Amino acid sequence: MSDRSRDFTVLAVSSGGGHWEELLLLRPAFSGFNLVFATTNAELAERDHIDRFLFLPDANRDEIWRSVLCFFASIRLIMRLRPNVVITTGALPGLFCLIAARLTRAHTVWIDSIANSDKPSLSGRVARPFAHEWFTQWAHLATRSRRYDGALL
Repeated sequence: MSDRSRDFTVLAVSSGGGHWEELLLLRPAFSGFNLVFATTNAELAERDHIDRFLFLPDANRDEIWRSVLCFFASIRLIMRLRPNVVITTGALPGLFCLIAARLTRAHTVWIDSIANSDKPSLSGRVARPFAHEWFTQWAHLATRSRRYDGALL
């Protein structure tokens, strides 16, 4: 990697649980870059020995006020960090970061969770117009706008 790679910031963001586990599988792909993780559970960063970590409040579509809090925290995080790339495996906190990053002209990548085997997640469907790259982990869900390049798990 060149010195310029270290000036290139990648923000990897997800909710806790399976989204986080899938996101961590991508970590080797970003070695040499300025990689920053963001998630909703600070204990995960400590457990997985993540040095550069930012916290986002957890939210889902059933919790309107928590979603509003998470939305503004996501905007604040993106404006402060100014990443070159945002990659997310979902869910709602990842969607908010992806939208905010797109508005700052960062490259945005959505990877829909492998748990969504019947159809893309609601967050994924909302993310589609804001994502430069949109990946499904199921071949039968691939379309012209949803790429399938294999599964993380």
